[in-house]
Amino acid sequence: MSMKIYSVSGAPRAWRVLLGLAFKGLDYDIKLLEASKKEHKSSEYLKIHPRGTIPALEFEGKIHRDSIGILAWLDRQFPEVPLFGTTADEAANIWQVSLEACDYLREATNDVLFSIMVQGRPIAELDTEELQVKVVLAQKLKAECRWLESLLSETLYLAGDMPTAADTVCFPEIRLIERALDTKFIDMNALGFSNFEEEFPKLEAWKQRINKLPNVARTMPPHWSKTVQAA
Repeated sequence: MSMKIYSVSGAPRAWRVLLGLAFKGLDYDIKLLEASKKEHKSSEYLKIHPRGTIPALEFEGKIHRDSIGILAWLDRQFPEVPLFGTTADEAANIWQVSLEACDYLREATNDVLFSIMVQGRPIAELDTEELQVKVVLAQKLKAECRWLESLLSETLYLAGDMPTAADTVCFPEIRLIERALDTKFIDMNALGFSNFEEEFPKLEAWKQRINKLPNVARTMPPHWSKTVQAA
């Protein structure tokens, strides 16, 4: 029986689960919900996930919720190709990086990109005070990227030489920054992100390594395949 994943195209928390499945080489079906239509708040979906958030995973009549919880479940249910390491020290390191990224990187990415990408508010329309706040938030996001860059100083992936749960948490955030550069370059340039690849070369090489892994291409947000709008 195939697993069914409930997701919204481009939602980073659901993307984590898709990457976990990709790393493990597991098959799944995906049910895409349209956030613009509030399908994740529909009575039908609330029976699956009472909090009305994604992701949710359905398998053999059981529902699993929360991205990190699902990744942990996957590791116990399908222990081949572990996402949380094989030793106590590996597990501790992977959990630490994963949870720090959940708390700090996710918040930093959202603080910078939500108004630009979701609300559609160009930087040029912000008043002076709002712009000053946004500049500070952009620097916080860069600080999180420098943290990731430091983690890659001696390893191929964020918690070792094999992809783990830490990479599933961080990869969507970095790809969202890249997406913003592709579609909202003027705004991202104004915040100092125009040379992102040069500023964070190890992070760029890591991103490319993950891009090339088997099954990762399938995890990409479907709506990104549409023509990229001009900057």
